[in-house]
Amino acid sequence: MIPLYQENLDAIQIREKDSNHFSPHLHKSIEIVYITKGQLELGIDTQLYHLDEGDLAIVFPDQIHHFQVFHPGKNRAIHLLAAPSYFGAYRELLITLQAKNPVIKKDLLDAEVLLALNKIMELAGENTTLHEGRKNLDNTSLSTDKDTKALETTSLSTDNVITPGQLNTKNTLLHSWIQILLSYTLQELTLIQRPNIHDYDLVYQTIAYVAEHFHEPLSLTSMAKDLGISQFTLSRVFSRTFHKNFNQYVNEIRLDYVTLLLKDSDTSVTEIMYDAGFQSQATFNRVFQEKYHMTPKQYRKLTHMT
Repeated sequence: MIPLYQENLDAIQIREKDSNHFSPHLHKSIEIVYITKGQLELGIDTQLYHLDEGDLAIVFPDQIHHFQVFHPGKNRAIHLLAAPSYFGAYRELLITLQAKNPVIKKDLLDAEVLLALNKIMELAGENTTLHEGRKNLDNTSLSTDKDTKALETTSLSTDNVITPGQLNTKNTLLHSWIQILLSYTLQELTLIQRPNIHDYDLVYQTIAYVAEHFHEPLSLTSMAKDLGISQFTLSRVFSRTFHKNFNQYVNEIRLDYVTLLLKDSDTSVTEIMYDAGFQSQATFNRVFQEKYHMTPKQYRKLTHMT
């Protein structure tokens, strides 16, 4: 998962990965999730939506969401995050509306959606090929010889993060495929007015605060003071909404950031630890071991081998 809490507002990232539990979070990007194997549960605000293999879901910008996995065996999904600079003509729609139900079932997906995902993954250096769709993908082609030549001559990003300005050809193609993807997916959704709750909703404020400050030393006391609420009220948000205490939630957010850097950078483990907000080597090693059942170095070696 990309660092959702310090995201590049001009970035796009796409990756197929194993599905895991992921705590409530939010970001400015739109997130498109396509299930390639197994199942996934997507929680948006207080609702939980089920996705089967071949289903697709869209999370609009600034929506609190989380993921859960209940299905045994292998569960994998493609996660595409596109920052606001890629919204194009859909910008106003994406920031003012939301989907009544964000899931598009497999039999309602046009082949053009999967073709667009394929092209975006090619540009990002991912090798997965998608073949399912409502229409016959083999008989549908939106690419041209010029597109193919551009793909062949473009250096692909090894960390799957591309920012506008890196390469004009790649940037132009990415914008085009994102617009195609949005045009075919949004028409399958029922869109409703988004409630304006961000200014006063405590859960939103809590998630946004941790997202912004998890790199820093954090305490329940200081956070409650900054939000202008009592420690008891804030503690109750974590226990009742996130089903974990303050330290567990913050450490989980930090670990998500740590694993990203372990996978996609050569930065030392110690530097990553401090960058993520951990102040104690012992605490970092303990919480990492508890969640992943291996050391950070072992995790990095395993993901690089994979």
